[in-house]
Amino acid sequence: MSSLVPETPLEGGLLGRVQYWFACLFVIGWTGVVCGGLFYQFGLWEYPCPLCIVQRMFMLLAAIGAGHVIRTALTFGAVTGRDYMMGWGLALVAVTAGSFAAWRQTMLHILPGDKGYGSEAFGLHLYVWAWILFTASVVAIGIVLAFAHSTADRAIPAANPGAYRTAGLFALGFLGAVIAVNLVAVFLEEGLHWFLPDDPDRYRFFYDVRILD
Repeated sequence: MSSLVPETPLEGGLLGRVQYWFACLFVIGWTGVVCGGLFYQFGLWEYPCPLCIVQRMFMLLAAIGAGHVIRTALTFGAVTGRDYMMGWGLALVAVTAGSFAAWRQTMLHILPGDKGYGSEAFGLHLYVWAWILFTASVVAIGIVLAFAHSTADRAIPAANPGAYRTAGLFALGFLGAVIAVNLVAVFLEEGLHWFLPDDPDRYRFFYDVRILD
């Protein structure tokens, strides 16, 4: 992207601006979904299982991919096709892998009479919602990539103060804060161990420290 130093001003483009706003929405949306999981964890005292944590990681990785598009636009005022492919390609890998992880957890509880793991939201367990959202994101990213040739190297007023820059900085700051919180949450639950238990029921770090004392 650093090679994007045009001799003449870049042309504007509605699709370029729309894709930038979609990237902001994508980052904020997936980060918000992770916040929902954190609410269930700390607000309702439901401990996420290893598959839940894996899905969160893929959600944040998908947001990081879209965040690359935002960061590039904030820095240079435009996004090259290479950076679009890099950012949305990373997001596509993340949501595809996340979809498989969510499908795997859903299949573990598909038999009749199985109450599933954790609470429900609007009648569905969180991992079922994750499966739906991951799958929808695969389609959305595919559409975005299909139009990348029309949105690359178009002027996006994100490098200057204004709504574009404010939204982009908020999205990246929100993502960074939630990544930090999630890392702490996983560390507290895993404690001084290599693996999480299949059915966690406590924050093992505090028990580990108590044992060491």
